[in-house]
Amino acid sequence: MIEVKKKDRESSESLIRRFSRRVQQSGVLPQARKSRFRIEKKTRREVRQGAMYKEKVRKVVSKLKKMGKFDDQNFKNVKKKLVK
Repeated sequence: MIEVKKKDRESSESLIRRFSRRVQQSGVLPQARKSRFRIEKKTRREVRQGAMYKEKVRKVVSKLKKMGKFDDQNFKNVKKKLVK
C-alpha cells in the first residue's frame, strides 16, 4: 500500500504529483490491469463439450443446406434446440 503524508508548506498539487509518481514507480497499476482481464483456461470437459456442440451444429447446418432450407432464422432455431 502506498502512503504519502503532506509535508510542511506543501501544496495539494505537489502532494498529488508525488503520490502519482510513487504509484507509477511501484508498478501497482500494470499488475492490476493484468489481473483484471485475466482469462482462465477452459477445463478439458468444457473444451470437449464445446467441440461436440460445434460438430452437432455443423451436421444440422449441412443437412439444412442440402435440403435448401438454410437461412438465418433456421440457424438460430437449430442453436436454441441444441443448447437445451
